[in-house]
Amino acid sequence: MNKTRIENAWICSVNGSNVKPFFGDIIVENGVITATVKKSFKNYLKFEHKAHKNAYDAKGRVVTVPLVNFHDHFYSRLAKGLNIKGSTEDFHSILKNLWWKLDRALTDQMISASAKMSVAEAIKSGVTYIFDHHASPSYIKNSLDIIASEITGADIRGVLCFEVSDRNGSKLSQESMNENRRFAEKIDNNDLNAMVGLHASFTVSDDTLDEAHDLCNEYGLGIHIHLCEDALDRAISKEVSGSFPVDRLIHANLLNEKSILAHGIYLTAKDLDKIDEGGAAVAFNVDSNMNNSVGTPDFFAYNEAIPMLMGTDGMHGNAGKSLKNTFLLMRASGMDFDTSFHLIRKIYFDQIFFVRRYFPDYPSLKKGDRADFVIWDYVPPTPVTSSNFFGHYLYGILERQPDSVISKGKFILQNKQLLNINEDENNKFIYEQGEKLFRKFSRMK
Repeated sequence: MNKTRIENAWICSVNGSNVKPFFGDIIVENGVITATVKKSFKNYLKFEHKAHKNAYDAKGRVVTVPLVNFHDHFYSRLAKGLNIKGSTEDFHSILKNLWWKLDRALTDQMISASAKMSVAEAIKSGVTYIFDHHASPSYIKNSLDIIASEITGADIRGVLCFEVSDRNGSKLSQESMNENRRFAEKIDNNDLNAMVGLHASFTVSDDTLDEAHDLCNEYGLGIHIHLCEDALDRAISKEVSGSFPVDRLIHANLLNEKSILAHGIYLTAKDLDKIDEGGAAVAFNVDSNMNNSVGTPDFFAYNEAIPMLMGTDGMHGNAGKSLKNTFLLMRASGMDFDTSFHLIRKIYFDQIFFVRRYFPDYPSLKKGDRADFVIWDYVPPTPVTSSNFFGHYLYGILERQPDSVISKGKFILQNKQLLNINEDENNKFIYEQGEKLFRKFSRMK
């Protein structure tokens, strides 16, 4: 029997749309939380205590549910330091001269190296659930298996898709759609799930959208697409198809409760009402938006009913960092504290409700739950309560690293050290593939 006891922690359990912190222990057996034990924090401070057998002493640190990254691009990780030729003065130029060159350059080994780097980053950030949006037009078939292997090998969970785009021609577009189908058909692992990946409205045809709908309908999937990340998505979509992006998705019946629309910056009030009616969620990626100088979401305009999620857009793997930066952006835009905290609270619970559409056993830190949680290297200086949790979360917890991460009852990070990953070996392989990409990218026109 695999039994672990996490002692002396501030356990921030989830109860509906509330966080209910208490001080005590979590008992885990065979991947499941079998009990939580409430204790007196004052007594913990006052008296010495004897550790239980197989116990891990959290020493007053905070435990939360794991973070989720709802929009990542593992394939981007080797891009650091590349020699970019051509303009980067606008978003379309950045796509053409960096990302659309990089994704064409990727080999199977480079995909593997990117995934290894991404998974390690995620775990060290407290992220154990990842929605990845992959692109590698020169290596399509079985590419999602490479990523899936790294995810499951590290004992975390993922929802994967391959980006379909008509920018590289109909043949590669069809092969990309086929990879989504192949992966959806073969999944037999409770830690993996699938979506249908689409690049963006301005690079996909009506026929491609219709085929994506058929695939979603056949397997009960949602789409994962960039939506109005830049004004060009609206302009080119309207010019080429005669319709704006949201209207195209509605016409193809692609907005459903399992769909993720990444970015959502250039949306009208009518667009937002239509997204609300369709049931899809919007994943914000403000770090990337600021980096690409495309603008940032108008948080004031968003319909309260639309699920709001956090992504990183491949800039990094730290969804907590993205949430903190989203909060700071709200404040910088002139939003008052009460409204900003309200929206962060909404995002926190929207994410829990949405991830359960893919993994119904995502935990709440209660008896009977799957034992997935993060022990943060944060000992609160004041009591942690339901009313002040988000003050601790934004200004304390997310400013620290995880001390340890538990997935399905097993430590995958302990005392800031990865347990299932040989970082030295990984880093050698990552550099080897990164150098090959560096040289290959430099030769590309």
